[in-house]
Amino acid sequence: MIKKVVLILTFVVCSYGQTQDSSYLTKQKIEIKELKKELNSFYNKKEKEYQERKKELETILTQVKREKNNIQDLHDKNLKILQSIEQTVQSKTTKIYNSMKPKIAAGIFDVMISEGKLEDVFDIILKLKERNVTLLMKFLSVQNAAKITEMLENYNINEK
Repeated sequence: MIKKVVLILTFVVCSYGQTQDSSYLTKQKIEIKELKKELNSFYNKKEKEYQERKKELETILTQVKREKNNIQDLHDKNLKILQSIEQTVQSKTTKIYNSMKPKIAAGIFDVMISEGKLEDVFDIILKLKERNVTLLMKFLSVQNAAKITEMLENYNINEK
């Protein structure tokens, strides 16, 4: 009989432990499900925030590109206007120097070269008629004529 009682007690204790283990596991499953729901909710919230920020950044990037294109267009227009103005000034300057007496033009060029405007003088000379340049060179100072001649040679070499 004692054996039977011990056996029954052992059975009762084991089955009580299993019910506790079973309820403990069920409780853990429920907690894990709740934790999973919370994590999914947190993830979805963060994903939504990320998508909103990404959309804002894409909008800003599009706006920056549009502004950059507008600035580039404005720059190109201004550059064309500036080139047009420069061409007008150069053509008028060329007309003036082509109609001027070579001795007077040479005197002006000597003064400009002494003021460090050799490049400006060279640009004007490039646009003058060849006949006028030949006459003009006779009246330039020897140093300035030599500088201009050297620049013309280098310009011809670079052109070829």
